[in-house]
Amino acid sequence: MGIIKSTVKVGQKPSADEIKQIRAELKEAAKYSILYTDDSPESTPEALKEFAMQWAKMNRQKRRLAVTIRIEPDVLDKYKTLGYGCTGIMADVLKVAADNPALLLKTRT
Repeated sequence: MGIIKSTVKVGQKPSADEIKQIRAELKEAAKYSILYTDDSPESTPEALKEFAMQWAKMNRQKRRLAVTIRIEPDVLDKYKTLGYGCTGIMADVLKVAADNPALLLKTRT
């Protein structure tokens, strides 16, 4: 058993053979027990609780709300040319604008 490395391009899906190989390796790996060493000790219940709290905090910060806004059709068309995930890109652009007061002032004049 070893590490499998491969190069994947954006939007590329694994082939049926690659999926078959990954599943076979996962089945094989499941047969082995976890080996804890000095540099990777077993997590304590307190550490796991802290990890869960940090994970929940991170997820709350990443959460996005669904809103309805009015956008000019040509602007929406430009974003749609970006393909899947264009609404996420729009949200990122809005965040950058909201974090840059000088940019916001330019739009109102």
